[in-house]
Amino acid sequence: MSKQAEFAVILKMNAMFADLGTDELQRLSNLCHTQHLGNGEVLFQKGDPGDALFGVRRGQVRIETGASDGSRLTLNFMGPGDLFGEVAVLDGQNRTADATAGEASELFVLRREDFLSFLEREPKVAIKIIALLCQRIRWQSERMEESMLQPLPVRLARRLCALAADFGSEVHISQEQLGIFVGAARESVNRQLQAWRKEAILDLQRGRILLRNMTKLTAIARNE
Repeated sequence: MSKQAEFAVILKMNAMFADLGTDELQRLSNLCHTQHLGNGEVLFQKGDPGDALFGVRRGQVRIETGASDGSRLTLNFMGPGDLFGEVAVLDGQNRTADATAGEASELFVLRREDFLSFLEREPKVAIKIIALLCQRIRWQSERMEESMLQPLPVRLARRLCALAADFGSEVHISQEQLGIFVGAARESVNRQLQAWRKEAILDLQRGRILLRNMTKLTAIARNE
C-alpha cells in the first residue's frame, strides 16, 4: 500500500472525512507529504502558525503545554491513525500548545494552502467540517457537565479507558497529567489510583499505569 493510500485510510477513520468517497479521499491524500521526527523533537510550539494538518503514520506525538512551575504537562497523546491540527488548519490561527515526538515518528502532512484549495473544489467536505465543529462544541459541553456533575472515580476511569483504547493496557502518563485531564488535584488522583491498586484494577509504576482489570474499570467509567 502506498503512503498516499495509507493516509486515505487514516482520513476515512476521521469524522471530518468519513463520508467522502474513495476518489475524493484519494485526491485529498495525494496532496500530502511525510515528515520524520526523532524522539523528543518538536513538531511545533505554542504560538506557531497553524499551517498544516497532521496524521500519525507511526510513532507517538505528545500535545503539551507549560505549567506555572516550569514543568511540562501532556494534554493528549496522538498515536498511529490519529489526526490533529484540524481546527488550526482551517482558521490559520496560532497553535495553542506544543507538539513533541514521544518516540521516533513519521507523520503525514497536509498543508493549509493545499487543503483550502481542495475545499473550494469540494464543498461536500466543507459541510462535513461544519458538522465536525458542531460535534466538538457538543463534546466540550459534555465534558464541562461531566467535570461538574460526575464524581472523580467516574471521570478518571473514563480517561484511562480512553487512553487504553489508543495505547493499550500500559499507559505512559503522570498523575499530574491525569489530574489536568479530569480537573482534579494530583493528590486526589493519587488517592483514587492507590485505592484501585489495592483492588487489583491497576498497578502503578513511575510515569506509567498498568491496567489490570479493564472490565471493572469500564464498569466504573459507566457509573455502574
